[in-house]
Amino acid sequence: MAVMAAVAVMSSLVATGSTATRAAADGPGPDKPTIRYTEYGIPHIIASNWEGLGTGYGYAAAKDNICTLADTYLMVNAQRSRHLGPEGKTSPGQNQNTTTNLNSDLYFQRIKDNQVVERLLDKPAPDGPEPEVREAIRGYVQGYNRYLTETGVNNITDPACRGAAWVRPITELDVYRHAHAEIIMGSADALLDGQMNAAPPGASPAAQPASSPAKTAAKIRDAMAASRQQSMGSNALAVGSQGVSDGTSMLLANPHFPWQGKNRMWQSQLTIPGKTNVSGASLLGFPAVNIGYNENVAWSHTIATVAPFGLFDVQVDPLNPTKYLVDGVWEQMTSQRVGVDVLKPDGSLSKVTRTLWSTRYGPITTSMQGVALPWVVSAHAVRDVNMDNLRALNSWFRLNQAKDVHDVVNTLETTQGVPFFNTVASDRKGNALYADIQATPNITDEHARSCLTQTGQLLFNQSLRLPNVPPISILDGKRSACDWPEDPNAAAPGLLDPNKQPRLIRSDFVGNANDSAWLANPEQPLTFPRVMGDTSAPRSLRTQELILTAQNRINGTDGLPGKGFTPETMRQLLFADNSRAADLALNATVTMCQNAPFGLILVDGNLVNVSEACPILAAWKNHDYTADSRGSWLFANYWSLLLNGQGIEKLPWRVPFDPKDPVHTPNSLDTGSSAVREAFGRAVLALRKANIPLNAPLSDIQKVTRGGEQIPIHGSISQLGVLNVITPGQVDGKLDIVYGSSFIQQVRFTADGPPQASSVMAYSQSANPNSPHYADQTKLFSAGKWVTERFTEGQIAASPELQTKVLN
Repeated sequence: MAVMAAVAVMSSLVATGSTATRAAADGPGPDKPTIRYTEYGIPHIIASNWEGLGTGYGYAAAKDNICTLADTYLMVNAQRSRHLGPEGKTSPGQNQNTTTNLNSDLYFQRIKDNQVVERLLDKPAPDGPEPEVREAIRGYVQGYNRYLTETGVNNITDPACRGAAWVRPITELDVYRHAHAEIIMGSADALLDGQMNAAPPGASPAAQPASSPAKTAAKIRDAMAASRQQSMGSNALAVGSQGVSDGTSMLLANPHFPWQGKNRMWQSQLTIPGKTNVSGASLLGFPAVNIGYNENVAWSHTIATVAPFGLFDVQVDPLNPTKYLVDGVWEQMTSQRVGVDVLKPDGSLSKVTRTLWSTRYGPITTSMQGVALPWVVSAHAVRDVNMDNLRALNSWFRLNQAKDVHDVVNTLETTQGVPFFNTVASDRKGNALYADIQATPNITDEHARSCLTQTGQLLFNQSLRLPNVPPISILDGKRSACDWPEDPNAAAPGLLDPNKQPRLIRSDFVGNANDSAWLANPEQPLTFPRVMGDTSAPRSLRTQELILTAQNRINGTDGLPGKGFTPETMRQLLFADNSRAADLALNATVTMCQNAPFGLILVDGNLVNVSEACPILAAWKNHDYTADSRGSWLFANYWSLLLNGQGIEKLPWRVPFDPKDPVHTPNSLDTGSSAVREAFGRAVLALRKANIPLNAPLSDIQKVTRGGEQIPIHGSISQLGVLNVITPGQVDGKLDIVYGSSFIQQVRFTADGPPQASSVMAYSQSANPNSPHYADQTKLFSAGKWVTERFTEGQIAASPELQTKVLN
């Protein structure tokens, strides 16, 4: 009966409008939240109000990923140690940086004890959640709990949490705590352990003499660079009317998010007739679309080069190091005793407590990204620009209803809620938008010159920094004037004026691949405060590849027929898996290999025969990381060894970087360099030791295992300048994909008619190995195929796999 009722509701919706595209916008909507599943388990949720929409989202999300969500709520409630033990590893950002369950629990317990989230919820909008946000989250809780009640903990089909005591009904506060944890992720990843381990001199073995400013700055810079290379990223390309064939604009969304854990994305369409109709993906547990499109606008996000935190160097009293100097007066740090329950080996519980310290600027930390910041003559305090930010929820709910790119800009400026993300968008009118308008510390260039410490200057102002490493500020905490000033134009205290943040609207293209805003389009370089990133500095190879891909397609010089983007050429160019590094260095490397005396290269005093590698690389003419490419794995190992964690500008190029030609320089690799020869020899040696043939196809090496089946995965690491980023690694002791292309979506607008979209969820909708949607889209991604999306009521009704659930 429920299915028949839902079909009747859907049929009436289709009938209310003169066209299928009008159907979702007209009429009252169904009395009960209704979930329509189409191909690959994609839910299209329709309701008559925000609470009902949230209910449908919560039910459907729990059905696909109950264990991942329950584990997330366990984390934000500081109970991992209680149920899983204190020594287990967790990662607030689900990237390569891991902390223990104990430190994670202490971190989130302090947030709970301080009622950070509760205080934000007590604020009216716009500082607190807007009414529709509160209604949707109220419904989400009902939907999640309904699924859990209907299923029962002991009947959950996912073995990751079946029968687990920590799987429980949730509250609205749980959902807001999760949202807050995602918003502060940009600072928690780098500073969580340092805050939890901070103790005055003599009380902790971490108290040790400080390094020189230059050494400390170099260590932090290198650690942040390594972290950025091993964590989330994204590409996004918006093409305006001048760059589209047979359409007004297009958008490519290509986030590189984790394939496991709480930062998995999940796809849905959310519709309240007459109020909102939006399709795309969100981080699990967010009853809104983070990356997607509506009738008139499509948008995506990329990780920005803004550090969402800053440090303050405070001088401490050598006789009483919990006192610090501000404006010539000693102030006492505040101490806070935080305790969590811990599971002991015998199954009993004990309480672990720790004293945590704070200043007027924020908590004390004794490390950043694993680099020691000893508490000796001075200490370092953290201020997090997002600790008081729940505005991000308002930002995404408003983006879901944007009418054009100008509406997107207005949303970003008035909420300033987007955390550490760029926004790239296109609209039906033919505009392409890039905007880095977000919650940013109010550190103007003048403020930086006045207040940066010596170490801070080296970190903040380095002229040739490693790509994608944000400017880290360390300000003089001895002067209260060095705290982040309040700006009357900002949405909250301590934020940078949004009018000073970069944005660009064009009719050809704009894009971002995690470099700063400088070259969103090279024809119109942008300027902005240094706190937001660098200018006139080398771009990553991925940024170069994105720009060249856009330019060549619009000009028709990429070898494909015609000019301008179509959905097919967008797919072809992304899944060509071209390597910009190979474009720049392969031919020279082949020549070096062929000219090696007797085919030998000296490595660590031993001669390595590389002659076998020369014809293999010479035959790798497409420079691609498609599944059947041969020689690509050898080149990837060689390039990684050559970079050794450095930026591309540090390699021995014959033509150095030129800010007047930033897309094509540096170039011409100097293969006469011993570093180049040795890296090549080491790569050949490494593959032989691993028993990997030098000409092995990528599909033999780069795979994921789903249900006992090994699925080849195309693409490669960011450092190779491949847009389709794929980063393999160890997950629970097995080879898997750690992060990379996750939810890929392209959207085309025309002058009229519904948006035309296709997408693929690289790791599929569900993390449950017993779900039919555990690997279906992964196989699709492996084959280079996409799902043609269904947006209108008519398109949804026409699905041959339509299944309907009415939440009575």
